Amino acid sequence: MSQPPEPVFDPVSEPVPVTEDATARRKYPVIPTIIVAVAVVTMLVLGFWQLQRKAEKEALIALFERNMASDQPVAYPALPPVADEFLYRRSSVNCWDVVGFKPRGGSDRNGKAGIRMVAECRTGAEGPGALVDIGTADDFTVPDWGGAIVTGRVVPGPEQPTMIQQLLGKSVPARPMLVADEGQAGLRASAVPSAADTPNNHMAYAVQWFLFALAATVIYILALRRRLRP
Repeated sequence: MSQPPEPVFDPVSEPVPVTEDATARRKYPVIPTIIVAVAVVTMLVLGFWQLQRKAEKEALIALFERNMASDQPVAYPALPPVADEFLYRRSSVNCWDVVGFKPRGGSDRNGKAGIRMVAECRTGAEGPGALVDIGTADDFTVPDWGGAIVTGRVVPGPEQPTMIQQLLGKSVPARPMLVADEGQAGLRASAVPSAADTPNNHMAYAVQWFLFALAATVIYILALRRRLRP
């Protein structure tokens, strides 16, 4: 006597049993979705903020360029912070006495590299004093210069606060510096920083934030589809 044929399972006509594990795996992840959505919105906000900063920086550079084109002198700013209206303007400082020198790398107005001699000047019996770039040398030899009335351009000083200091609230107002029109004590006149040297990387930062937001969205959608796949 032959055995009856075994029943054949037809996946089309008969439903596939769904286990509790499969149901749990396909459950929509609400909390992770909210976290990713908040992160993406934050990145987009930062991107648009960088675009706003880009417009502000362009306006500031335009102001600096107008200042450089002006020959009308201004009083040397005695105390930091320095208003933007004073930067890259002509001014003069009476350096009564030199406290010391702070050599910095740089170049002269012909583009020749050298050591810029930044004098820490005393401008009176009391007060903050002034930083004066009196010229560029070929080496670190301290120049024989005891002070004088110096005319030149007001530029941002070499000791600018870092971004980390600004974020931590530990930054102090940056001091200005006067770049002498003529080299003192036999030095070559130092190159005057240009308004075009003002950093304006905000467009690149904005693009980065937008790309981060796009990447996070695509990655999460792919992960979500894989999780919800039956």
